[in-house]
Amino acid sequence: MKLELGNFYVKDIVFGTRTAYADGILTINKEEALAVVKEDEHITEADFVIVKPGDMVRLVPVKEAIEPRHRIGGGSIFPGVTGDLMQAGNGRTLALKDCSVLVVGKHWGGFQDGLIDMGGEGAKYTYYSQLKNIVLVADTDEEFERYEQQKKNHALRWAGMRLAEYIGSCVKDMEPETIEIYELAPVTKRTVEENTLPNVVLVLQPQSQMEELGYNDLVYGWDCNRMVPTFMHPNEVLDGAMISGSFMPCSSKWSTYDFQNFPMIKRLYQEHGKTINFLGVIMSNLNVALEQKNRAALFVAQMAKSLGADAAVVAEEGYGNPDADFIACIVALEDAGVKTIGLTNECTGRDGASQPLVTLDAKADAIVSCGNVSEMIILPPMETVIGELQALARDGLSGGWSNDAILGPSVREDGSIIMENNAMFCGDQVVGWSTKTMVEF
Repeated sequence: MKLELGNFYVKDIVFGTRTAYADGILTINKEEALAVVKEDEHITEADFVIVKPGDMVRLVPVKEAIEPRHRIGGGSIFPGVTGDLMQAGNGRTLALKDCSVLVVGKHWGGFQDGLIDMGGEGAKYTYYSQLKNIVLVADTDEEFERYEQQKKNHALRWAGMRLAEYIGSCVKDMEPETIEIYELAPVTKRTVEENTLPNVVLVLQPQSQMEELGYNDLVYGWDCNRMVPTFMHPNEVLDGAMISGSFMPCSSKWSTYDFQNFPMIKRLYQEHGKTINFLGVIMSNLNVALEQKNRAALFVAQMAKSLGADAAVVAEEGYGNPDADFIACIVALEDAGVKTIGLTNECTGRDGASQPLVTLDAKADAIVSCGNVSEMIILPPMETVIGELQALARDGLSGGWSNDAILGPSVREDGSIIMENNAMFCGDQVVGWSTKTMVEF
């Protein structure tokens, strides 16, 4: 498979009479974009706001992030989701870089939603404060889940994907400013030089715990709860085969933007043919029952060994119950003779003193920590709030609360907030671009 990602680098975003890109300026026709959003009759209110790094703006509840793209030669940028099923990872896809489409609820949030500060102290906690963002602020008539803590957010998330396709299409007839090429030969047809290097496989465990459909990550539109570990080409992940789900404490979540730009995949590509032979991706899952977890771990280990893997990197989306899948997978790989590194965040409590993972094993002796989900964060009032600040306290966001006997409410009367890192939108970045570092005292 050979994937060409043609990049256009967005320096600024403005509203105008037509949706177009020129000289680094992305112009959006607001009325046309709203018409795309409102193709779903469940969208009752919608508007757009443009936010940029350094703006004193707080966004909450944030539900999704997507990179605007266009697939050359036809087909949707999310096969099996926004268009017909087709192979992802081949050909040329155009991408508008340094920007994203953010989807924000106008009122109602839930367990899986988060917060972004574009400026001030809070900006350092999430990657998305570094991007120019087209923010879709919308509400729906999905009354059946309005008061549910866990929401599918279907209408809003799908509206964001349609919007990303609409915006991305403005560069369809243009030559990209740079081109990234991602190409791997079939595993059995690598060069002699590649085959002399250590064989490395990346194991991804996307969120798939919910047995009811509609909450989990999707692979080509297929709910990951219904899959068994599957060997995938890394290009498929980078090219729209994976869609973020709506269930996961937000700092642990992998957004669709994260899948489209997966830094760990790109880093392994950089080392391919130099220090490693990058075999590809084993897409696993996160299960509920212990037997299911152990079965998936055995599948992964067998697949890695059959591929000839000498080493593996395992990354989990989430914490708590998924820790059992994560550790079981690492142990099974180690037992198969595959040296394994794990990527995960931790839940060590607000004081940092609790056991970091629900389950541990002596064989899991090489783990990269991406931060503590329970770390307390206190932020001052923000000049502008997009969405509804009270959602952080009222609607069960995983890092917020309506009232605490000692700390009081997450949202204080002056607009300042106290919350756990849990509520930072995709804040831990297990995918590989976390800005956090470890300090030893």
